Amino acid sequence: MKVNVPIISDGECQDNYSKKNKKISNHMICAGYSAGGKDSCQADSGGPLACLGPNNQYFLAGVVSWGWGCANPSFPGVYTEVSHYLTWIESVMRDHHTKDINISSVHD
Repeated sequence: MKVNVPIISDGECQDNYSKKNKKISNHMICAGYSAGGKDSCQADSGGPLACLGPNNQYFLAGVVSWGWGCANPSFPGVYTEVSHYLTWIESVMRDHHTKDINISSVHD
């Protein structure tokens, strides 16, 4: 299933989650609607937060991490921000890469 949710500023997200004694770090992205209604949920953990880039190609911005329930007003979904882990991801992929994959063939 796919749902479109807006990215929420770190400050707004922290303001909301501070009411629940939760901290939003600079390695997290928040996305959702202030009115709630659409969000990722528990079974979505590890799933992608994909964003459309300026070249009209999607990129992986985040990974579903946690939230306060599902689609609750004022409590957007919290995602791990992939850009903070690129060096680690690249090193793991390089060290464990076993076969070449032609990305274009995956989308054909």
